[in-house]
Amino acid sequence: MSPSNPKTMTVSHPGKAVRSPEGVATAPFWVEMLLEGGDGENTAMRATLDPGTITRWHTHPKGQLLYVLSGRGLAQNEGGPVENLRAGDAVWFAPGERHWHGAANDSPFSYVSIQPSENGSAVEWLDHVERRP
Repeated sequence: MSPSNPKTMTVSHPGKAVRSPEGVATAPFWVEMLLEGGDGENTAMRATLDPGTITRWHTHPKGQLLYVLSGRGLAQNEGGPVENLRAGDAVWFAPGERHWHGAANDSPFSYVSIQPSENGSAVEWLDHVERRP
């Protein structure tokens, strides 16, 4: 049975961060699951990337909201310009929109992302980013 969103107020305390799966970025990064939802429900995570670490190209079946907590980051959708991100910036990636995000070469980068899952998945990992910013 897959997890579902809590049905009442739930408080999560920090300290449950784990390393990301191998191969989803140029280097492993810290991930803390804040909300693990079942099909059609939201998942949420806090991620912290070392300087220069960027994800592979990927998509989200129901879209993704990324909210920058600290550091300087970068994001790009396919065919678009590389955008600089700073604390307080929010980025929406539409359902199925091919994109990547990560830390600038000179700064760590931390963000919260929220994305609904569909058919048991909230993300589809694709190929590596060939031209690094």
